[in-house]
Amino acid sequence: MLVYDWVGGVFMRVVVHVMFAVVLAAEMAGAPARLRAQDPRPANPAAAENAQPYSGMYTFLKEGELVQVTVEDQGHVAGFISRFGDGESDKGEFLNQFFKIGKLDGNKLNFTTDILHGVSFDFKGTVERGEGKNPGEEGYYVLKGTLTQNISDVNKKVTSRSQEVVFKMFPQDASPATAERK
Repeated sequence: MLVYDWVGGVFMRVVVHVMFAVVLAAEMAGAPARLRAQDPRPANPAAAENAQPYSGMYTFLKEGELVQVTVEDQGHVAGFISRFGDGESDKGEFLNQFFKIGKLDGNKLNFTTDILHGVSFDFKGTVERGEGKNPGEEGYYVLKGTLTQNISDVNKKVTSRSQEVVFKMFPQDASPATAERK
């Protein structure tokens, strides 16, 4: 009986992993252009030399959360927020929420995320020099502005909460590659 339970447990883990892979593959198949838009590597290597120095990872609301900002041509901004879920269905789950739109005009930065589990974010603010002394150091740049969290309930009623925020840039050697879309 113990062997059967152990084998059954292994079988269930395999089934869960296969189901996850199928769901992920189906989602990825429908969004290849969107994923290319989120790739922080510029299509033109020469453009990388002219890329804004503001591209990188920044802190977010809680320890362990982050905002990835990638400045592209003509001020277009791609990126995502990696955060812990705080809803009933995703409490403590790590979520990647991609930018729906993003724009940098001078040092003015605005972005809006896709809705994920009934939540989206709007940021309106600026990119400024922070306390870091040298490029690549923690806090060399900061995102300063208003972050609005929009929460939709089951009846599609939206509740918005705004707060003033300052997100510090992570040290450059701490930047990971890209996030996989969930």
